[in-house]
Amino acid sequence: MKLNEKQMLNFAETLGKKLQAGDIIVLTGELGAGKTTFTKGLGLGLDIHQMIKSPTYTIVREYEGRLPLYHMDVYRIGDDPDSIDLDDYLFGNGVTVIEWGNLLAQDLPSEYLEIIFDYRDDEREVTLVAHGHRYETYLV
Repeated sequence: MKLNEKQMLNFAETLGKKLQAGDIIVLTGELGAGKTTFTKGLGLGLDIHQMIKSPTYTIVREYEGRLPLYHMDVYRIGDDPDSIDLDDYLFGNGVTVIEWGNLLAQDLPSEYLEIIFDYRDDEREVTLVAHGHRYETYLV
């Protein structure tokens, strides 16, 4: 999909309304590609009304809504995923969104939704990849 910022927020909000407890979303893309903006839209779909900020320096930010949202940025932990307790978030009762989650590779569960962002000329190309049957329903 090719989306401008407003369309991306709307798409993410619609997806956020469908999310269930335990869902994991991995966001992949370069700096400025729209990962945090996308998460803001998801937050709206989860009835989160506080400002969603990038968790780059805090690693994890938690928000309360219809379901808790655990927004992570694992870029700074690099190849040391044991520096934080991922299990509390990955197997919790909320929705986990992981920016730069591709860096976790084998530490990710086998099932998650990956969203790949490519930013070009004020437009984001967004690709959804289901890892496991649970996430195929979100591709429709």
